[in-house]
This record gives sequence, C-alpha cells and structure tokens, in this order.
Amino acid sequence: MNEPMDFLIWTKGTAFNIAVTIFVIGVILRLFEVISLGRKQNLAEARGTEFGPGMKTILTRSIPDLGTFRRQPLTVVTGYMFHIGLFISLFLFVPHIELFRATFGISWPGLPTPIVDAAAVLAIVGLLAGLWHRIMNPVMQKITTWEDWLVWALTFLPILTGYLAYHRLVNPYPVILGLHILSVEALMIAFPFTKLMHTFTVFLSRWYNGAMNGRRGVES
Repeated sequence: MNEPMDFLIWTKGTAFNIAVTIFVIGVILRLFEVISLGRKQNLAEARGTEFGPGMKTILTRSIPDLGTFRRQPLTVVTGYMFHIGLFISLFLFVPHIELFRATFGISWPGLPTPIVDAAAVLAIVGLLAGLWHRIMNPVMQKITTWEDWLVWALTFLPILTGYLAYHRLVNPYPVILGLHILSVEALMIAFPFTKLMHTFTVFLSRWYNGAMNGRRGVES
C-alpha cells in the first residue's frame, strides 16, 4: 500500500466490510442481551396502562426541563447542537444516503449540501464546546472516564475529516477521504462495545421506565 489511492481503495473495501460486519453483529448481540435480560414476572395488579406512559416518557425526557437548563445551560445547548448536526451530516448528506442504499438497500431524500455543511460546523462547534466544558468544569473532570474521551474522539474525527475532505482542505485528496472513511470504521467497530450503544437503547430504556411507572399508576 504505497499510493494514496491504494489506501483509499483499502478503506472502501476490506476495512469497510470488516467494520460493517463487526457493527451489525455487535449491535444485534447487545440488543439481544438488553432485551433478554431476565426480569421477574410482575404479579401485582396493574393500576394503569403501559404503552401511553412509556411513549410520554420518551417525549418528556427528550426535552430538557427548565431546571436542568438553568443548572447546566452549556451542557444542554452543546448537546443539542452536536446531536442535531451529527444526525443531519450522517443521514441527510446525499453521498451518505447513496452509501446506505448500496450497503443496506434503503434510501431517502437528502438535504441541499450547504445545509448539511452548516450542520457539520454546528456539530464540530458543539463537540468542541462540550470538550472545553468537560475539561474546565471540576465536577465534569471527576466523573469523566477514559471511555468518555475515547467516545468523544471517535465521534469528532469522522465529522472533522469529513469536513476537510468535502472542502478538499488536505492534499492529496484520497488520503483525507481515506482517513474520513477509516475514522468512521473505527467508530463502527467501537460502537457496540461503548457508550455509543445508547443510540439504540436510550428510547427503549425510557419507554420501559415510563411503562413500568404507568403500570404502577405513578407519574413518570
């Protein structure tokens, strides 16, 4: 692998196939682990329904309450900036949609490139602000683990390299595009085994908590 184009071809071929395989199998196994966790049968008489309260909890916990915003405004704002920017960059960029279509056989309409470009900047700024807050805040310093740093880096690098590749800010172009793809593959490989897995479990856990409270007749 002596030429930049050889590196790019490798990231698009062998490395991509390995990453997709680990990602798919890993996510399926983790979801099976979560869903199949043994729980004792609840023999108590239900005092309410489960589905409605579960869905309500998903909605209410997706919107920050005023108290949380007053205590941690930077955390709330940067969190929304990063998640919205990342979602648009990943799922609504036309070349990414074409990759999903080629890999999984599904596709959907995308957004104009300038909007996706702005979303990528939003995500980068949000991640950098979140990193600054984590470094400077004494409480955040104490609760931050090595996994938090790893997850931050794994999330930041694909967005940064993607932005550099799209604007062709690094030469030769096949190198930065290859690095972008490689950083995404590193993210995919680590995904099932780190906190990144919350992407798939967060709504499931929120629904479960709301449903169990609903069954007990308790407001969630």
